[in-house]
Amino acid sequence: MNEITYTQIMPNDIDDVIRIERATFSENEALSVESMIERINLIPDSFIAARNSEGTVVGYVSGPVTEGRYLDDESFERTEANPKTGGFQKIISLTVDPDYQGLGIATNLLLLLEKEAKSKKRLGISLTCHDYLVPYYEKHGFTNEGLSESKFGGETWYNMVMEFLKNKSY
Repeated sequence: MNEITYTQIMPNDIDDVIRIERATFSENEALSVESMIERINLIPDSFIAARNSEGTVVGYVSGPVTEGRYLDDESFERTEANPKTGGFQKIISLTVDPDYQGLGIATNLLLLLEKEAKSKKRLGISLTCHDYLVPYYEKHGFTNEGLSESKFGGETWYNMVMEFLKNKSY
């Protein structure tokens, strides 16, 4: 199997990102090209790509840093540059090309985003997910904090939070 490397996303990765986004999310949940370009340009520090040996993006994790604990619907529609430190790292998308699923890529992307968030003294990582993904995120250190107020894509979501210890030095 291909060796996987992890890098910051680049503007010319947009076609791969959109291909994966459309292959792994429903039509109601997939983010627009414009939305992804905005994220690539404004939050490249929290947009990590997994690449195969040819350099093709085969998975990614992305999301803005905001003050609030939970992901809200506005975060799916607009993005602002991340603050240098503090805030909660949100995950809007964590996805892997179907041909590369089951290889630990999503886990590695989570671990890399966690390392990045801790290096910038974020309060934690927050995301929303479907009920069937709750056990996956719990296995990776997230706590289910109940139903989300988000109605993105007309779906029911659960708030998942990985809170970092406030007194721990990174």
